[in-house]
Amino acid sequence: MHRVLAETYPDAHCELDFDDPFQLLVVTVLSAQTTDKRVNAVRPTLFAAYPDPRSMAAADRETLEGIVGPLGFFRAKTESLLRLSAALVADHDGQVPARLDDLVKLPGVGRKTANVVLGNAFDVPGITVDTHFGRLARRFGWTEETDPVKVEHAVGALFPRRDWTMLSHRLIWHGRRRCHAQKPACGACPVSRWCPAFGTGPVEPEAAQALVRTEGRA
Repeated sequence: MHRVLAETYPDAHCELDFDDPFQLLVVTVLSAQTTDKRVNAVRPTLFAAYPDPRSMAAADRETLEGIVGPLGFFRAKTESLLRLSAALVADHDGQVPARLDDLVKLPGVGRKTANVVLGNAFDVPGITVDTHFGRLARRFGWTEETDPVKVEHAVGALFPRRDWTMLSHRLIWHGRRRCHAQKPACGACPVSRWCPAFGTGPVEPEAAQALVRTEGRA
């Protein structure tokens, strides 16, 4: 299944824009409860004003709220960015750490965010269990777990560590483009022959193809 998904999505990658580990950490935190596309839209303004942890830690709260306002939950997200940046300055000399144990100790950073940063900024393999990944792992019969950490460990045991980051991208792309939560495009799915959940969505090729997105809900 992974081989076919790799052939189907040869360009799969992190759909959040970033230039360095700090930017990726921040945009991943901001992506909660919103779309990657919205986060990407505010990114240039955000990092033009606050290009590093020191400047962001010293940011005027009201100004920062104004920048992240379009993303929703702007007060909570502003608080997260201020605390996160301050912790990077205080504990890591303004540098994003490249170890899972250090990342998850930062304010507002869980395993999912940490694995995004490790895999995409530091080339350290990690499994990113977002809602798409968890849904597909269960539909594919890879695990019955619902807790993201348990899903991460269960799926990680099935695949070589070197594949974890790209596996995450490919499942997320497939979840955004074909294997939708409510109405998956089963009749237009390249891995349908192995999927125990085949038939959850339309199986007729025409009806299924109409559900396929060329871009994800990013």
